[in-house]
Amino acid sequence: MPLKVLAIIPAHNEQEALPGVLRAFREHVPSIDVLVVDDGSRDRTAEVAASLGARVVSLPFNLGIGGAVQTGYLCARDQAYDVAVQVDADGQHDPREIPKLLEPLVSGAADLVGGSRFLGASPAYRSSLARRAGILYFSWLLSAILRRRVTDPSSGFRAAGPRAIRLFAEKYPTDYPEVDSLVLLWRSALRSVEVPVRMDQRMGGRSSISALRAFYYMVKVTLSIGIHLLRRVEAAP
Repeated sequence: MPLKVLAIIPAHNEQEALPGVLRAFREHVPSIDVLVVDDGSRDRTAEVAASLGARVVSLPFNLGIGGAVQTGYLCARDQAYDVAVQVDADGQHDPREIPKLLEPLVSGAADLVGGSRFLGASPAYRSSLARRAGILYFSWLLSAILRRRVTDPSSGFRAAGPRAIRLFAEKYPTDYPEVDSLVLLWRSALRSVEVPVRMDQRMGGRSSISALRAFYYMVKVTLSIGIHLLRRVEAAP
């Protein structure tokens, strides 16, 4: 029986990039259902997504990436999807790479599969100095905590199986959640792995990550990870 897969696309003011993203889904993976979570956008994000055939959930105000993604996981859980795939709305993630994310889930090797732009040969993706510093720091920190090599801790291109969907629908970090959620997953005795994927530069709009914001991100997420490690371990739902 084919997997029932939902693509979760959190979007905040992404009217420029969304048409290319949604066309790529329709062209390359038409069997995957697409849900755009409009995170309180001030532009035509919701209208553009609906006009191109995506399902749309519009949040009444901006909750941030964590709240938008958790909304998608709630939909995936409540509608009994086998897999939920997180995809950024800015066009960096190629839907043709999704089958790579699904393989470890199908084989039972993992509950969450992250797409890494730093595995494999000569990644085409290039990031800012501030972002690279944060990636290197969290790669080191998570590799030490999880006792496995983590190369792309901030990747927003991920596929979650049923247990991870249920976990993330109930609790999901609210701010800069990618790193924090890997620790949550590990503390809940679920397994995560990485696979190499290709990522492109964003199709439109502008990244909100500045040097100051990257430093704030590193401090805040480090503190959040410390809190996670002090809490009592809870089994995944």
